[in-house]
Amino acid sequence: MYLPKPLENKITVPYLKKLKEKGEKFACLTAYDYSFARLIEQSGVEVVLVGDSLGMVIQGHDTTIPVTLADIEYHGTIVNAGLENAMLMLDMPFGSLNSPQQALDNASELLKGTQAQVVKLEGGITQLKTVEMLSRFGIASCAHLGLQPQMVHKMGGYRVQGKAKSAAQQMLKTASDLQQAGADLLLLECVPATLAAEITQALEIPVIGIGAGINVDGQILVLQDILNVTVGKKPKFSKNFMQGQPSIQAAVSRYVTEVKRGQFPDQSHSF
Repeated sequence: MYLPKPLENKITVPYLKKLKEKGEKFACLTAYDYSFARLIEQSGVEVVLVGDSLGMVIQGHDTTIPVTLADIEYHGTIVNAGLENAMLMLDMPFGSLNSPQQALDNASELLKGTQAQVVKLEGGITQLKTVEMLSRFGIASCAHLGLQPQMVHKMGGYRVQGKAKSAAQQMLKTASDLQQAGADLLLLECVPATLAAEITQALEIPVIGIGAGINVDGQILVLQDILNVTVGKKPKFSKNFMQGQPSIQAAVSRYVTEVKRGQFPDQSHSF
């Protein structure tokens, strides 16, 4: 049985950077309400994301695109109520980043309303100026490269990104540019494990992976996926951590333990 290990320190961006420097991995997970936020923090999850994935696993949409700022603020507020030491990160939803000024205004309102510490933004190279502006005004950001669900229609589906040599080189350069622009964290989604490892080694900022292999600094998954309650097809990069466990907390504790020990993800959950 996997026992919960509550957090002993307040999780901040500098704290995550120190973990990277020491080669210690950290665990991230989505949450959308007070009760689960409290449970997963007590299980030792360092970063809790209120993701626009709520559009699919909570609201029942086929994509994340319908999610609004009001949705993120509502769920962010109630998740924050369940947290004491974990870092709260919020997704900037589709249509909220159409200009750097709009992004700054929206991020400012979200952080004021929810008390979150970090905003996560898709868009890659198109968000360089936005990242710069957020950094200039003291807002911590997590850039997002690889598969970007808000661009699912342009990408033609949920597919692994960066497989071609030219695409891999471009992603590495974009990651470096985003760091230079002031991004505090980077999330890589559905990226070949070898490329994710190269990007992680090249950057000073912590890199979080989902479907990006084991050689990143932190891992993130969707809570419903690890509990095996997701409706429809399960993503390859996830794992049923409920299997063989007596409780939800034991399942989350198992996830945290396997991440920190470098046991998850294995090759069967990587690309």
